[in-house]
Amino acid sequence: MITDTTDETIRYTADVVLFADRHVLLIERGWDPFKNRWALPGGHVDKGESSLDASTRELQEETGITVPAADLQQVGAFDAVGRDPRGRYVSVAYTATLPALVEPTAGDDATAARWWPLDGLPGLAFDHAEIVAAGANR
Repeated sequence: MITDTTDETIRYTADVVLFADRHVLLIERGWDPFKNRWALPGGHVDKGESSLDASTRELQEETGITVPAADLQQVGAFDAVGRDPRGRYVSVAYTATLPALVEPTAGDDATAARWWPLDGLPGLAFDHAEIVAAGANR
């Protein structure tokens, strides 16, 4: 077996699986990859930022909904090769449950934000269906 020892650029991201009343909050992506497809709120972890802090920031920027970091629980790290067509991405996902649906407001790179019933999800971008399932099993 030959091991490839060349360096690989790995990008670090955070996603949020936010539940309320048997629904999950999704955003419609405003650009490629997966433009116009539904996905979890999330994005790149900025320099000097933790994935937890990035998750709360991205949730607020993309949906207008604020959840305190203390209310988020880590679902896990998702790092399958090929999970993102732009290259190697590692995402740490977090989950929380709100007591009731809160009206989202799309912002940043989201063209829409809405609650979807767990039993009626659209086809999701990336590996986000797997992440939603992992969050629902917590």
